[in-house]
Amino acid sequence: MNDSYINSNYDRLPGSYLFSTIAHKIKEYQGIHPEADIIRLGIGDVTTPLIPEVIKAMHKAVDEMGVKDTFRGYGPEQGYDFLREAIVRGEYTARGIDMDPNDIFVSDGSKCDVANIQELFSEDVRIAIPDPVYPVYLDSNVMAGRTGTLQGDGHFSEVTYLASTAENDFQPDLPKNPVQLIYLCSPNNPTGTVLSRETLQKFVDYANKTGSLILFDGAYNCYIQDESLPHSIFEIPGARTCAIEFRSFSKTAGFTGVRCAYTVIPHELSKLHSMWNRRQCTKFNGVNYVTQRAAEAIYTPQGWKETTAVIKGYMDTAKLIRKELTAAGYTVFGGEHAPYIWWKIPDGEKSFDFFDRLLSTCQVVGTPGSGFGPCGEGYFRLTAFGDHERTKVALQRIKENL
Repeated sequence: MNDSYINSNYDRLPGSYLFSTIAHKIKEYQGIHPEADIIRLGIGDVTTPLIPEVIKAMHKAVDEMGVKDTFRGYGPEQGYDFLREAIVRGEYTARGIDMDPNDIFVSDGSKCDVANIQELFSEDVRIAIPDPVYPVYLDSNVMAGRTGTLQGDGHFSEVTYLASTAENDFQPDLPKNPVQLIYLCSPNNPTGTVLSRETLQKFVDYANKTGSLILFDGAYNCYIQDESLPHSIFEIPGARTCAIEFRSFSKTAGFTGVRCAYTVIPHELSKLHSMWNRRQCTKFNGVNYVTQRAAEAIYTPQGWKETTAVIKGYMDTAKLIRKELTAAGYTVFGGEHAPYIWWKIPDGEKSFDFFDRLLSTCQVVGTPGSGFGPCGEGYFRLTAFGDHERTKVALQRIKENL
């Protein structure tokens, strides 16, 4: 095909996807050092098996699929009512939030939803994103042609960056330029920090005043340990007229390989609600029945007890990482309300150089902070999703060899 017919915006993407680059570096190192015992604290995949209550629900659903009277074919593109109602009870009613099950759209991943939601908006909308933050927000808009060109300082010319740094206590200021879409992530990936109620109220008030829309990624909300901190944008007065929320079962319940999530579009945003419904009906055939029954099981009393136990295990690992690195004299953030630790690299070393040094001297893998945005340079992300005992070994290597 003639290149003139190809979406040239892809050429503006800065290299390969962050985690693909990391995987390539690890493979290259293993090729040279096949005996290496590499401990991976980089990509945020889970390691704890699915809880018994979920497995039980999946087995039951599979059996139903083998019986004529209970077999299911295509399900509703928006999700089965049993799961949408369970989500409302478990995630919203339990926190005093009034939510209509019809505002819940079940999907196969919040990464997909966060990327696909930008299809609803025109090419000329201006976006604001936190810096640093999960790469998909930016990359999907680069692909759509909204970001302008990549500048020498790592910023795109048409993007408003909301710096989230130690200097502002990871509470970004409002956009300094007019924007129509504002991406927020709390708890933040990669910094592991949480936006305060006051910060969220400030953004909600701004969005309602300016007619902009907040795209709120709350994938890690269940890791928040302080109940006074907001778990949902819809805890904030006024959010129903200016915000869409994305949630996932990947890290909450270990569904990274099962795939189930949901997006919440309040009916107050009637046009967007209707458009997303049409988009899903046109491009998506829904999440399979077995998976949705598995997700529903999380919200049973026993399922929630088992789920919170898994979350506690990961947070115990996060606490360990934070404690050991701090004791070794390093400055770290996060790890208190999220499974991510944001490690400040000493002596101004570049984060990808530090990645190479950590791999070669300790055989430990993390994620370079610069991969999450210019403000991530000088930092390094570790995850608490690895095996607890192996994480202890990794920390010992770091203390002895760095």
